[in-house]
Amino acid sequence: MSTTKICCVAGAPCWVSLMARDLDVAKAFYGPLLGWEFEPGPSRWGPYERALVNGTEVAGIGAIARDWETSVSWTTYFGVESADATASDIRDRGGTVAVGPLDFDAGRLALVADSMGASFGIWEGEHGPARKLRMHGAPSWIELRTRDAFAAALFYGEVFHWDRRGPRYVVEWENDRVVLYVDGHSVAGIRGGGVEAAADPRVRPRWHVFFTVADVDEAVRRAKDLGGEVTGEPLDSAYGRVAGIRDPEGGLLSLVADHE
Repeated sequence: MSTTKICCVAGAPCWVSLMARDLDVAKAFYGPLLGWEFEPGPSRWGPYERALVNGTEVAGIGAIARDWETSVSWTTYFGVESADATASDIRDRGGTVAVGPLDFDAGRLALVADSMGASFGIWEGEHGPARKLRMHGAPSWIELRTRDAFAAALFYGEVFHWDRRGPRYVVEWENDRVVLYVDGHSVAGIRGGGVEAAADPRVRPRWHVFFTVADVDEAVRRAKDLGGEVTGEPLDSAYGRVAGIRDPEGGLLSLVADHE
């Protein structure tokens, strides 16, 4: 595995968090699957735990309140300099702000949706710990699956001011998707067209999280043993071997092999 360190920065994904029905069920699945250990996190909105790999925080898992009628899902957070200013930009460009901005832990956050309905979060504060590139058990790629990749890229580019951030930020079209690079590393993609073709009616425009594993095929077998469901059989892609799975409560994610 590469020893290159990557740091989360403003305008790019900085954190992922799962909202689960049952925290213990989620931990029993993701712990063995991705090699996670857990420690308590902020509990302002209910039980919440941080997932760690070798002492490095990689994700969070929170429990959905019993009276919330929402599906189990992963939320991607983007780092911003000002949650209030970014929330205003989101509204101005046809998006919605569902929660916040409000003070939370050591920062300020909001839960929002883009102009096509894909949910995500924004976070003003420290933008997450540095970690190894393609660290096993950590998110290594975030991909928006939406109706129109170019319209979505315009929305996010304007909201996060990608064109004003200098040469560290590069947006390219490659492998049938828009790709955001920060410091030469691909950190997020936007892919269009797949939403309408999806057989599962629960699949709407969404940010999809890919977690790095040493062996995708073995991880898929382990996921099934732990009560997960395979939504996409392992296959080789431009970004390495990948597979899609659904956790026991319905949360969607993908696995991608560590590769050089």
